[in-house]
Amino acid sequence: MAWGEFVMAYAVFFLSHSMPVRPPLRSWLQARLGPSGFTLAYSALSLAALAWLIGSAGRAPFVPLWGWAWWQAFVPLVVMLPVCLILAVSIARPNPFSFGGARTERFDPVRPGIVRWSRHPLLLSLALWAAAHIVPNGDLAHVILFGTFATFAVLGRRLIDRRKKRAMGAQWQRLREAVATSPRVSWCLSRAMLIRLLAGACLYIGLVLAHPVLFGVSPLP
Repeated sequence: MAWGEFVMAYAVFFLSHSMPVRPPLRSWLQARLGPSGFTLAYSALSLAALAWLIGSAGRAPFVPLWGWAWWQAFVPLVVMLPVCLILAVSIARPNPFSFGGARTERFDPVRPGIVRWSRHPLLLSLALWAAAHIVPNGDLAHVILFGTFATFAVLGRRLIDRRKKRAMGAQWQRLREAVATSPRVSWCLSRAMLIRLLAGACLYIGLVLAHPVLFGVSPLP
């Protein structure tokens, strides 16, 4: 299909992410699936669309932009470890500044965790993932694919900041200043944090091992 499948996968990916979360359609779906059912269905649809998009990039016509060198394989291999750790310490944690935070009323600006380093850790992990994968994939389709995700992650932070400022008012600035004065590093790692870091390390190992099955190429040099 030449570029046709790649373009179609791109369209489906963005439509599957934008349409279901629009208020009228989201309310209609939640009324029939329930909040948990909607979340599961939306997550499954998103993952399926992402898998198709990544696969279609590999099947698109190969248009080289730069040559491949052995050291390029080490870039995603190294960067993906902090990506997995950031995901592990961010998911389902209170974060009033960004999307995806759970129980934001429990957020403690004195002990903000990963939020001390980034207000949008999930977008940070997305940007690192995408940028790292551009290096060893120097063909046009993959550069478009990963470049789009990296750009979305960078620009998305500003968009979310504007929305959160409007929604939270003066509280946004107060929380930001409190977080900025909190310790950068807490040496008292809790048991829950250690479990999360271990989960992140396991996720990294699992992705390395499953990469050939999921994406048809080994990440190892």
